[in-house]
Amino acid sequence: MPKKVIKVKKKLVKVPVKKHSRSADYHEELIERLKDHKYATVYLNAAFEESLKGDEESQKLFLRALKNVAEAQGNMSKLAKKAQMRRESIYRMLSDEGNPYLHSFSALIHAMGFGIRFY
Repeated sequence: MPKKVIKVKKKLVKVPVKKHSRSADYHEELIERLKDHKYATVYLNAAFEESLKGDEESQKLFLRALKNVAEAQGNMSKLAKKAQMRRESIYRMLSDEGNPYLHSFSALIHAMGFGIRFY
């Protein structure tokens, strides 16, 4: 861990410096905002719209958005029970390598309290 030199009563002392992670702060703030169902709906719609580009990166972005919303809902075990899926299956489905089947995807969406609509 990096150390910072400070003066304490005319002596130089090395103290550990905590790294401040902006991305960790952003993630925590995002998860907090995603607890609001309306905010989560707008967030998922934007991510889904982006995923329609069809490229791999935009589709991974949508799975990451789903993972963030699932995390905001708190208890993955309860979510898995509502979706009638194993918790491990949800984690695997929402991983960076995830490629969920439509029935798994729709069960998870429904369990989180959302629906899919085309307009």
